[in-house]
Amino acid sequence: MFPLKDTVPSRSFPLVNWLLIGTNVFVFLTLAGDPFQAAPWVSLLALVPRRLLLHWNNPYEYLTLITSLFMHGGWAHLISNLLALYIFGDNVEDRMGSMPYLFFYLTCGVVASLVHVAFNATSAVPTVGASGAISGVLAAYLLLYPTARVITFIPLFFLPWLVEIPAVFYLGIWFVSQLSNGLLATVTGVQTLGGVAWWAHVGGFVAGLFLTPGLSLRRYAPRRYPDEYYPW
Repeated sequence: MFPLKDTVPSRSFPLVNWLLIGTNVFVFLTLAGDPFQAAPWVSLLALVPRRLLLHWNNPYEYLTLITSLFMHGGWAHLISNLLALYIFGDNVEDRMGSMPYLFFYLTCGVVASLVHVAFNATSAVPTVGASGAISGVLAAYLLLYPTARVITFIPLFFLPWLVEIPAVFYLGIWFVSQLSNGLLATVTGVQTLGGVAWWAHVGGFVAGLFLTPGLSLRRYAPRRYPDEYYPW
């Protein structure tokens, strides 16, 4: 299943969300444009659990909890993350406000990184990606827009389907899959099963569930549209 869009129109321009998307794209293209320098930068700025714990008294190491959020391992990694941020992030920023949303995004990312470190303390593999922070955004969307639907592309044999899936169902299935893969990775002893930091996703999602109710949320009067499926 590939999400394409949600059915909730944003009432304000999502400035921070677009800045986050743009920053991720800029960092990726900068590193991709100079492959010889990419490896040293990844080694320097990526989160390495073992290194963080060994050098816990070095303040610089804690910066990698944030810098790693803006780096990606390839086009598929980048596009899948930013597509989710594009679909769900604008609505969350719309309800939280720009600066609270930025705080929320970075906090979820840091918590996700710390959870990853806790479950992979001996790993020397550099970890990159915005998925931990975006997991928090998904949790916020689930709480703020429980009746929304996600326009989803389903490649069924040779007949592509566009289906409206309830956000509660879509995000619930997503979280269960992350949790089950995380448990499987722990049981099997494989630190990043399939090359994915599953526990970072779980940690970011749970952080989003806890942080969202405590933020000052904008209140809007309900809108009425002639077409109940607006804007589709």
